[in-house]
Amino acid sequence: METRQRLAAIAERLDDWEGKLPTEEATKHALVLPFLQALGYNVFDPSQVIPEFVADVAGLRGEKVDYALIHNDVPVILIECKKAGIDLNQNHLSQLVRYFGATQARIGILTNGVVYQFFTDLEQPNVMDQSPFLVVDLRILDVNNVSALDRITTENFDLEGMLSAAVELAYLKGMREALERQLDEPDADVVTWLARQVYGGQLRQSVREEFTERTRRAFRSLINEKVNEVLRRAVDLQQEPLSDPEEEAASGEPDDIDDPADQGESGGIVTTAEEIEAYEIVKSILGGTVGGERVFIRDTKSYCGILLDDNNRKPLCRFSFRPTRKQIALLDADKHAQWIDMDSLDDIYQHAEALREAARRYDDPGA
Repeated sequence: METRQRLAAIAERLDDWEGKLPTEEATKHALVLPFLQALGYNVFDPSQVIPEFVADVAGLRGEKVDYALIHNDVPVILIECKKAGIDLNQNHLSQLVRYFGATQARIGILTNGVVYQFFTDLEQPNVMDQSPFLVVDLRILDVNNVSALDRITTENFDLEGMLSAAVELAYLKGMREALERQLDEPDADVVTWLARQVYGGQLRQSVREEFTERTRRAFRSLINEKVNEVLRRAVDLQQEPLSDPEEEAASGEPDDIDDPADQGESGGIVTTAEEIEAYEIVKSILGGTVGGERVFIRDTKSYCGILLDDNNRKPLCRFSFRPTRKQIALLDADKHAQWIDMDSLDDIYQHAEALREAARRYDDPGA
């Protein structure tokens, strides 16, 4: 069972437990310990999990954090728990902040059993940030967040990869929040910049107010258009008779991927949200092997290809998504594709080692 499925099993019980976890201890036993088990930790093994962790540091006498996750005999992740139902805020961070600075821990987690806030020291070394770089809510299991969690499972533990991802996640989170603000209250600089693209007159106050409202409408119109584009593509896929991807792949060499440049600017190809999500999963899987920045998506009319170094001769896998059938193609050393049915995008994680092996093969042909 994959990480997301194990977490989903916990989430399914949340409604039944609502109002039945009145204490912090009850929350730990019912939610936090199963969460750690979902990440592969043996919560009864002190070489992996230490409850009521006490650091032998002056000034911290008598203070404890609820759990420390251990790697190579070193506490690398500290967890502070609050009872279920509490809204987590900065008032709950003080103890975690002190322990973070006094130990070798690189990640701090604040949780109420349902929401897990992940912190590190992006702003100042060895000083825990006040804002989380990642928030995982069991009620909303976002695939990108679960992909990030995969880096701290016992099976795929990659602390440095997690910290590198933290930088990216923090920037993306901040940029997304900034963009969301523009939907309702666009900044004056944004309004001015957009207005200057289409209006040559003087930007008096009345004109600025008009363009502020136009900016709101422009953002919303763009988002609606993109959503409708994806929906139209889904309808087209349902109506178009498509040949089997296995037959299409057999019609040419595995690395002979259609180039949209040969078919006009877009070649009639629309990359769907589902394909982008699958691509992001592959990037997260390979992040600790070749680096996600080396993984590229190349869409074709027959299938969606994932490539190393944006090189047609370095295919990593392929996807075919239809209304009634999802498939992934894994390629062997001779680049022959084997198409495998999937129930959901989570099934990609089942092929994580095969994807890593394919990536390593290109960097080390003898592997």
